[in-house]
Amino acid sequence: MKRIHKSMAIALVGGLSLVTSCQNFLDVPPQGQQTPTDFFSSNPDAATTLVNAVYAKMLDWNFHSFSWNGITSMTSDDAEKGSSPGDTGTDKDQLDNLTFTPSSLSFNEVWVGQYEGVARANQALTNLPNLTIGDTLKNRLVGEASFLRAYFYFNLVRCFGGVPLITTVADPTNPTDIEQGRVRATREQVYALIERDLQTAVTNLPEKTQYGTADLGRASKGAAKALLAKVSMYQKKWNVVQQLTDEIIASGQYSLLPNYGEIWRESSENGPESVFEIQGKGTTPNRGVQGYFESQGARGDGGWGWGFNVPTEDLEKAYGVGDTRKDGTIIRRGTTLWDGQVVSANAENPRYNFKAYISRTRESYNGDNWETNKNIRVLRYAEVLLMNAEAANELGQSAKALTSLNLVRARARGGATGVVPNVTTTAQAALRTAIWNERRLELAFEHDRWFDLVRQGRAAEVLRAQGKNFVVGKHELFPIPQNQIQLSGGALTQNPGY
Repeated sequence: MKRIHKSMAIALVGGLSLVTSCQNFLDVPPQGQQTPTDFFSSNPDAATTLVNAVYAKMLDWNFHSFSWNGITSMTSDDAEKGSSPGDTGTDKDQLDNLTFTPSSLSFNEVWVGQYEGVARANQALTNLPNLTIGDTLKNRLVGEASFLRAYFYFNLVRCFGGVPLITTVADPTNPTDIEQGRVRATREQVYALIERDLQTAVTNLPEKTQYGTADLGRASKGAAKALLAKVSMYQKKWNVVQQLTDEIIASGQYSLLPNYGEIWRESSENGPESVFEIQGKGTTPNRGVQGYFESQGARGDGGWGWGFNVPTEDLEKAYGVGDTRKDGTIIRRGTTLWDGQVVSANAENPRYNFKAYISRTRESYNGDNWETNKNIRVLRYAEVLLMNAEAANELGQSAKALTSLNLVRARARGGATGVVPNVTTTAQAALRTAIWNERRLELAFEHDRWFDLVRQGRAAEVLRAQGKNFVVGKHELFPIPQNQIQLSGGALTQNPGY
């Protein structure tokens, strides 16, 4: 059941229009203008709505939908373009083949989407400290906005490396503000901001179980710690990763859902394994993740979508015998799904992404494939365990690493015996490989595979084996969008190799 902020705020390109819980409209000045400090007065609902608009950005087409799937999944060995051979998806064929350029559409869409989220977070963080609302609510809202801004910048730095750091409501008439948007900060400076924002979030946010029913799905202390652990993992700060994931495990706030295949169903949204999800809304009026379900749905005879972002044969073969994650991840042509939906034997592609599927008969659905009830899982407890295992192994604590790793593998057995055996090696290199492989199987189609291969330093080896010409010294980062370089008057510099 959908209960929270996602139905409360709708943001419009070119400015913010916010809907309060009373369904009254508040007109927020366009991006680039400072909101008067008395705009939200002492109204807690209005202050909450300011932060709700930041969450709402994550539902837009240019945030976590078609282009995001293109650059995080289709580039990797887990997925390929799919659809029909002649349907390029504008540039998804280029992403699949690693022949993309700075002019490829997807990079500009993702850049714009993330920075629109940053702008909304900056609106909230600029105005919240000046509002005369209770400190408990104010601090929590500051924590939520800080968490979300950190998440947006984490996406940007993983994609593009150093990017412009914009932390205030920019004034387009102020030369200093204009210049700030044109100059790339270093990768290290971006990570430093992310860490500061997440430390603020950890301090200010409640635990997941401290939220009331109406607020399930908001960022929590556990979510902030998990994201900070992930950010630290990308920087190889293994002591920090271990400390944070140990704290999450000890908190008792989370547990693994017994049935892997049920994680992505409506009944499991914001459940015990959920650390943070992007919230969809499938009732009338719709406010779901635009195009996420439809762009990845089975294509052709009896299908329900465009058929993009399909699992590779290599991914399918990577699952061992009896690994329940294969059936929880991959829809096959000619099968009947859990809700009775038949996938035609004549569907255009042999495999589709099961994690993007929603049931139109047994889950909330109002007839619109474009904006559905589908939540996107961003952080799960299983990943917390895998980060804990990776950190322990890097710190020479193989027994601890095996404990966390094998908890994840035990769930993959689904109660069967003789399949998905525990990992037993204590050799650091072999255990590292086992943990990396486990991340692939556990987190397929959750937007991590490309970034994992790059941070692990093996993208060239793995992707070249799949026929993708990964160029060392170039493809570790995506190109700065040509549109953005032109808008900056050439001040934004391009990444190497492009």
